[in-house]
Parts: sequence; C-alpha cells; structure tokens
Amino acid sequence: MEIVKIIGVGIIALIIIIILKQYKPEFTIYVSIIAGVIILMMVMDQFNAVINLLTSLTNKTGTGSTFLKILLKITGIAILTEFAVSICKDSGESAIASKIDLAGKIIIISISIPIITALLELIINILP
Repeated sequence: MEIVKIIGVGIIALIIIIILKQYKPEFTIYVSIIAGVIILMMVMDQFNAVINLLTSLTNKTGTGSTFLKILLKITGIAILTEFAVSICKDSGESAIASKIDLAGKIIIISISIPIITALLELIINILP
C-alpha cells in the first residue's frame, strides 16, 4: 500500500524535525522540503495514471486537448501552491503563505477563463 509508505516518510521526517529543533532548528525547513518532494515523487505514478485516463477520455469524446491541458495546469498550480503554502506555514511565515495562496487562486481563475467561456456559450446555446 502506497499510503503506508507515504505515512512512513512523513513520520520519519517528523521525528528528524523534532530532533533537529533541539540542536539546529534552521535545518528543519530543509527536512520538510525534502520530505515533501519525496512524497510528491511517490504519488507521481498515480497522477500519471489519472492523466492517461483523462487523455484517453478526451480522445474518445473528441473534445480536443485544450481543456485537458488547462485542467492539468490548474491541478499543477493548485498542488504547487499548496506545497509552497505549507512550507511557509511550517516556517512560521503565514503572511507570505496567504499571499502565495491568493496568487495561486488568481492564476487558477485566469487560466480557467476559456473553460468558463465555453460553458457559458454552451448554456446560451441550450437556452431558447
């Protein structure tokens, strides 16, 4: 089970961070970042499986890859933003974390404009 490995990495990182806080607290952020990267790498196979499924569904429906690319960009931005926000909060920088969070949301909204436009056009065409 993949989740057991992920939890194991998290707990090991937590133990290392607790020990490091006593002696070298400035290194705890590095352990946190490394653990986060390791966990992200561990779930990349599942993420690739989802991408492959979405690609095959897109090919079957003939909707084109434009919307799929937008959805993947949005997902990537959301994941990276959450990762950066968590690191900032772990470092005690909640003000910077909230700015990164806001920036991620604004970028996601701006990237999703073509999808919103297409949905509105579809609704307008359906209505009499």
